[in-house]
Amino acid sequence: MSEKSPAKRQMSDTFRAAVFIILSGGFQDAYTYCCRGEVFANAQTGNIVLMSSALFSGQWHTVLKYLIPVSAFLIGIAAAELVHIHFKRFEKIHWRQIILICEILLLFIVGFLPHSVDPLANALVSFVCALQVQTFHKVRGHAYASTMCIGNMRSGTEALCAYFHTRDREILQKALTYFGVILVFAIGAGVGSFVTRCFGTCSILMCCIMLFAGFIIMCL
Repeated sequence: MSEKSPAKRQMSDTFRAAVFIILSGGFQDAYTYCCRGEVFANAQTGNIVLMSSALFSGQWHTVLKYLIPVSAFLIGIAAAELVHIHFKRFEKIHWRQIILICEILLLFIVGFLPHSVDPLANALVSFVCALQVQTFHKVRGHAYASTMCIGNMRSGTEALCAYFHTRDREILQKALTYFGVILVFAIGAGVGSFVTRCFGTCSILMCCIMLFAGFIIMCL
C-alpha cells in the first residue's frame, strides 16, 4: 500500500493524463486569439511584444488590452503556488485536482461571457493558463510546459541530438515525449481554431470537457 500511494499521487505525470491538459492548453490559446480580440492566453511573450509596440506608438487602449492578460497570468502563477502550499498535504483530494476544478469552473464562466467583456474573458483564460503551466510541469518524469512550445522544442531537440550521439533508447524516448507534447498542443490549437470559428464564445466549454477527462484519469 505504501508503494501504491505515491504512484497514485503522481498520475498527473502520465502521458495519458497530460494529453487532455495539453490539448486544452492549445485550445485556449487559439480561442482567445480567434474569438477574443487576437490576444494570446498562453504566449505572454507575444502579448508583451504587442503591448510594448503599442506603448511606443502611444496606443494606450491597446497597451491595456495586452497588459490585462499578462497581469492575470502573473496572478495565476501566484495563486497556483498558494494552493500548492496550503493543500499539498490534503489527503482527500490532491492539490492538482483542486487546480483542475478551479480551471473548469472559470472556463465554464468564460463560455457565457459576451464580447463586450472580452478583456475579462482574456484575463480569466490567462489566469487559468497560468494555473495550468505552474501546476502541470512534468510528464513521464520530464519537465515540460503544457501551454507553450518553445521550451519543449528546445528540450526535445537537445534530447534527439544526445540520442544520435549516445544511441541511448531512454534518451530517444525522452525526445519523442517532448515532440509528442508539441504535436498534441498543435492538435489542440487546430481544433480550438476550428471549433471557435464554428461556435464562437461558448466553444471554450470543450476545454472543460478535456480538463474533466484529465481529472477523472488522475482519480484512477
